[in-house]
Amino acid sequence: MLLYSELLLTKGFTFFGAKDFNFNKTQKNPARISMQKGGLDSDGREFDTAEEMWREQVGDESKKTDWYREGVGYWEGVEASNDGVLGGFGHVSETDIRDSEAFLNGIISEVLPNAANGQRHLVALDCGSGIGRISKNLLIRYFNEVDLLEPVSHFLETARESLAPENQIVSDMHKATNFFCVPLQEFTPEAGRYDIIWVQWCIGHLTDDDFVSFFTRAKVGLKPGGLFVLKENIARTGGFVLDKEDRSITRSDSYFKELFRQCGLHLYKIKDQKGWPQELFAVKMYALTAELPKKVHRTRSKVQANRPAIIK
Repeated sequence: MLLYSELLLTKGFTFFGAKDFNFNKTQKNPARISMQKGGLDSDGREFDTAEEMWREQVGDESKKTDWYREGVGYWEGVEASNDGVLGGFGHVSETDIRDSEAFLNGIISEVLPNAANGQRHLVALDCGSGIGRISKNLLIRYFNEVDLLEPVSHFLETARESLAPENQIVSDMHKATNFFCVPLQEFTPEAGRYDIIWVQWCIGHLTDDDFVSFFTRAKVGLKPGGLFVLKENIARTGGFVLDKEDRSITRSDSYFKELFRQCGLHLYKIKDQKGWPQELFAVKMYALTAELPKKVHRTRSKVQANRPAIIK
């Protein structure tokens, strides 16, 4: 079974006559309700619940194998370029990197304060790295080492070439170290290696069970104080949108938060991507911790520390 590159951005479907997926604001735990809400597929078909959709798509081992095989098969037919991995919207790459960098800067300054003065050797994992777009344009400028995880071999080879030392403008203290051609749902990181595990436009290819399993396994790969960053398309409904072509699901914000809860993750920070084309799905960035960090004591400010909250 396999997994992929960056989730195709162009599936910003608009459906008319769909069910009302808005949550009842009086409910105590709206995130839990989200997985019982309905959704749509890319043909406009409606599902009453996510469970119904998953049962149909991956209800037995044969179907689940097909789900992953057909998904990676889609990406194997895509050109190894910005336009290819971004579904013909290569021009959004700069905007994407800009907001991701601002988000990352905030995390590093708050959670990894020793990084700025070089007292901490920073290592990142780029999950669903594709052609190395994020590693090259963002991560390698901040981290001493970046590992790339990508199961589509021609994407990973393009990344390897792009990130070769002779093609880099960063110092020799920053490098791409490992290139793992492994599907996300089968990967287990080295224990205690990573300060940041960056997961962008790939988690939609995982079933809910594999989503929870991946993050549960990946926790061991974080250093003390390390975080996950998940950047993903967000369904504008309260449920989900199933893409039958590339075998992926776009989840709502509430759907994600319920899965985070199941993973035992804590939401540290959340931010919307700005300046995004209206015809595309909205995009959110989530910073997630495996454990609640100790309270930060500020001596010159009365502003309460930005501590994560348990998702209930």
